[in-house]
Amino acid sequence: MLEALDAAEVRRWVAACAQSLDAHRAGIDRINVYPVADGDTGSNLLDTLRAALEALLRAPAEERADAGAAVGVAARGALAGARGNSGVIASQLLRGMAEALRGRAVITGPDLVAALRAGAKKASAAVSEPVAGTMLTVLDAAAAAKGGPDLHSVASAAAKAAAAALERTPDQLPALAEAGVVDAGGRGVVVLLDALVAVIAEQPAALVAAVRARATEPIGTSLVTAREGGSELYAYEVMYLLRDTDDAAADRLRDELDDLGDCVSVVGDGAGLWTVHVHCNDIGGAIEAGIEAGRPTRIRVARFADAPASAPERFARDRAVVAAVRDAELAELLLAEGVAVLRSRDPDPYELLEVITGTTAAHVTVLPGDARLMAVADEAAIRAVAAGQDVVVVPCASPVQVLAAIAVHDPRRRAGDDVVAMAEAAAATRRGEVVVAEEDGITWVGPCRAGDVLGFADGEVVLIEAGPADPAALAGAAVGVVERMLAAGGELVTALVGRDAPDGVADAVAEHLRLHRPDADLAVHRGGQREAVVIFGVE
Repeated sequence: MLEALDAAEVRRWVAACAQSLDAHRAGIDRINVYPVADGDTGSNLLDTLRAALEALLRAPAEERADAGAAVGVAARGALAGARGNSGVIASQLLRGMAEALRGRAVITGPDLVAALRAGAKKASAAVSEPVAGTMLTVLDAAAAAKGGPDLHSVASAAAKAAAAALERTPDQLPALAEAGVVDAGGRGVVVLLDALVAVIAEQPAALVAAVRARATEPIGTSLVTAREGGSELYAYEVMYLLRDTDDAAADRLRDELDDLGDCVSVVGDGAGLWTVHVHCNDIGGAIEAGIEAGRPTRIRVARFADAPASAPERFARDRAVVAAVRDAELAELLLAEGVAVLRSRDPDPYELLEVITGTTAAHVTVLPGDARLMAVADEAAIRAVAAGQDVVVVPCASPVQVLAAIAVHDPRRRAGDDVVAMAEAAAATRRGEVVVAEEDGITWVGPCRAGDVLGFADGEVVLIEAGPADPAALAGAAVGVVERMLAAGGELVTALVGRDAPDGVADAVAEHLRLHRPDADLAVHRGGQREAVVIFGVE
């Protein structure tokens, strides 16, 4: 559990927001009925958070050196890339948080309280006529939540309060009650806060999102078809960025746009860039007002009655599985199962990113071959997510957990269901190994000397065979580890034999199981690993 968020964890949160919104995008789009039934709130929020993440990835290290600065970079990226009214509000949430966190090296529980309150206030100020029952209401509830002093308690209380407020939105907005849905933007807020809780709890946020997306039931049945209704009063959405202006000119522009339409937002990043949003019929008037106020750029106009333009197909396939491993024989084993593999003794995140993007798959599940590769996989995934690819890292502390995940992989399932199945299989696989100690040390079961044979189960030393590490000692340790692991139950033992393992190790385990545990099956593979004589998995 994290006690504070540093700059790296802020970036991880923004990446988790993008991943979680990607998992929930379709559901959020489907319930989007207010203020306009254009079916794009989830997509707009996703595009906005991807812009924030891209800004963090592109910013020089000195501009995002501390947590407060990192939130500021994300806020500026979100504002520049904001899509729709919901995206503008999300950008202002981040901007308000950044202002409250300016100069903070890390974010603690009290810091998060102040940041959420400032973010909710800034978001409300972005809307000319705030309405109860929208994402602003949900943000206000999160900011007012009462939690404990620690970071996790604050975030959890905010997420729970937001979820409770979301459930009440149909009672506040007749349009929601009539359609039988909750507010789409408010649901997006809950997704963002859930992602924050997952990061603080050091859980894989993308996996949490996949579980929740699988478990979420449709809310209501009277849903509005995407973009079929439009606004009763206004037919167009106009958005642009505005430069070379000031607060007074921005206020005048806001008043002029209020006369032209509704859903008006004119918000800045505090550094000379403003985002303008309005629903109107007079497109020219909205743009001319911007020209009088400053210099409009990146002008976008959408007609609500139109279906969204089909984007060119970027991906050639639906999904793929990628594994990062250190040893050639294990790589060959995975390649035979149709897995795209990065095999390297010292892998670089960019090497793994190249493999991920090279799959040309819309959804990629990444399996790191051991715990040391998790950071590499996370970094590569963050960069792929920023580029618009849906990437989920399934935690694996051992190559046997990778094999267990692959064994249950089924491309015919929904992507989220398949990820959950692989993650559950990996987590349910207990791991063990036999290694030769390289130096003297102290373990949970006593002291060891260099050359002794150590047996591990789930990362802890469970037995020591005094050296020398001859075939008999190695075989005895292997049998001892398997027996201890099976004491907790199990039906299948997988053994990955290392590069320097004597032939008798696997045979000794097989004979022991035949005599003492005939109910347990044994699968033996050449793993080729250098560090461990043999690696075991028990399922």
